Amino acid sequence: MPAVKADPLTLPRLPLLPEDDTDWRRVAKVVTAKRHLEGEGFQVRRPFPGMDLSLADPFLLLDHMGAVEYAPGEAKGTPWHPHRGFETVTYIIDGAFEHQDTTGGGGLIADGGTQWMTAASGIQHIEQPPPDLVAKGGLFHGVQLWVNLPRAQKWVAPRYQDIRARDVKLLAADDGSSLVRVIAGSVGGYDGPGVTYTPINYLHATVAPGARLTLPWPREFNAMVYVLSGRGTAGVEEAGLDEGQLGVFAGSHHKGSGDGLVVRAAGTQPQASAGGWEILVLGGLPIREPVARYGPFVMNTRDEIVQAFEDFQAGRMGTVPAEKVPHRSAADEPLS
Repeated sequence: MPAVKADPLTLPRLPLLPEDDTDWRRVAKVVTAKRHLEGEGFQVRRPFPGMDLSLADPFLLLDHMGAVEYAPGEAKGTPWHPHRGFETVTYIIDGAFEHQDTTGGGGLIADGGTQWMTAASGIQHIEQPPPDLVAKGGLFHGVQLWVNLPRAQKWVAPRYQDIRARDVKLLAADDGSSLVRVIAGSVGGYDGPGVTYTPINYLHATVAPGARLTLPWPREFNAMVYVLSGRGTAGVEEAGLDEGQLGVFAGSHHKGSGDGLVVRAAGTQPQASAGGWEILVLGGLPIREPVARYGPFVMNTRDEIVQAFEDFQAGRMGTVPAEKVPHRSAADEPLS
């Protein structure tokens, strides 16, 4: 772990942030992810929802899958299911996942790749481990992020982006010690490949043991750090963060929403993280609109949720290929 590696000394470097002239953003809270079962029975760790979502806006959900070494026959996925009103971003760090949707999008997401599905006006999709992983077992590690869409974009046509590992922008920390992968957004003048409706930053960093990583950050963006593995601290106050924990920085509308983020890896890491502290750094421009959500649908009003169920049941969210028999999904349940 992880699949996408590079020598930071050979990469473009992030700018050195002046210590005294940077307004360092402070950590507002630390959240420990809770464990849930998803799809056909695979376990995820979920740091949000479950906290004040204004601090996560424009994000709705983060599921951390693995890292797990599957035995033969253990790997599981999801059945066909619908979505409307947001985007699902599935980033596979190690292993592989197969995706298919009713617009014809999809394929194999493997070893550092990302599939970015904009559900928007409505789509159905399925995510499954490839047959080889099911048959033989193996390492699997990934995350899925839900990105909300503003009211004006909830009704656009669905789209799919296949972001390969080779597409991700690779950067080094200002001192060359740590590796930063930019999946979407812009940091230090370097842009990631993901095309977004909502302005966001989505980064995966490997911070060398004992190293400090600083990142310029838009004041108007929220900001969070989630630990995939290892341990370290976030903020100038050095709030401790271990695997499965989320550090939430002061929100863009709160006092303390500065223009720089700082994190530091512990000098001694667990054996599984000997190569460095693995973290996601994410944030975006808050949408600040009403959120109505039920199962696979995220809209602005309850009436729009009712309409989503009606549209799905009437077949207006795409047609599942004939050779694939839909499983019962959350959208088949009555609205309470």
